[in-house]
Amino acid sequence: GVFAHLEMLEAQAQEAAVKEEEKKQQEEKLARLKARVQELRLKRDELRHKVNLQQKGLGKGVVSDPAQPRAQAVLEWKIESIKAMLQVFYLTGISGKLTPQGVCFCISTAYEGTYLSFYYLDLLIKPKVHIHRHSIPIFIPLEQIAEKYLQTDVRRFLSVLSDHLNAYAGRKYQADQLQEHFSDQIEGTLQRNSLCNLLVFNYNIVRKSETFPFSVRLLYSDPCCSLPTEVMVSCAPEAPASLTETAAAHSDLFRRVALHKAFGSISSARES
Repeated sequence: GVFAHLEMLEAQAQEAAVKEEEKKQQEEKLARLKARVQELRLKRDELRHKVNLQQKGLGKGVVSDPAQPRAQAVLEWKIESIKAMLQVFYLTGISGKLTPQGVCFCISTAYEGTYLSFYYLDLLIKPKVHIHRHSIPIFIPLEQIAEKYLQTDVRRFLSVLSDHLNAYAGRKYQADQLQEHFSDQIEGTLQRNSLCNLLVFNYNIVRKSETFPFSVRLLYSDPCCSLPTEVMVSCAPEAPASLTETAAAHSDLFRRVALHKAFGSISSARES
């Protein structure tokens, strides 16, 4: 009965995870299509501007070089590109507003429909795009992400940064929920680092009036993932063989389901 209940909960969790992933993929596809539309519009406007410059040059007897537009035209094109990005990213939790020197972005994080923290990023666009100030946590690799994408693809830069922040917020949220709702069932304290990509905690399983300690170690080696990539659930060597199977089942649950929900399933099964 306990294992059947666990299997039912695992099936429900897996189905919910699949639906959530499909929804996320649809939203990302829609955002990409809208971004592509904005990009094509910007290219169209740029070509129109170059044609106008050429026509004005011909009217004056001088042919303008379309490959070298004026500095003001380049600046206007940058501003229009940023405006288009603001519209696209609004659907993906990134909003922003233009400033006299550039643009200020707000990246909101959420996990399973719960809004969490907000982070701000102030970019300057003259003479080149660079970060002026920000509220990104120090353990997020902002400099590496900026070095890779900021000068060549601002849209990609914001998307990757948002993935890092949302994954961190999701891991922290799960750990906080575990401590808040199951602190009485955890032996000692939940150990975690600042990035919340390594979590360690202990809990007990009772069998035939005997208590057996279980130790859990969760490693999130993918910085853009809110589910662990490596899970180790172990019990005492002298524990019965059935508890070894239970540890394996718990390990699989922690790998596929949000931490607090997985532990909630384990707690319910233990009580039943």
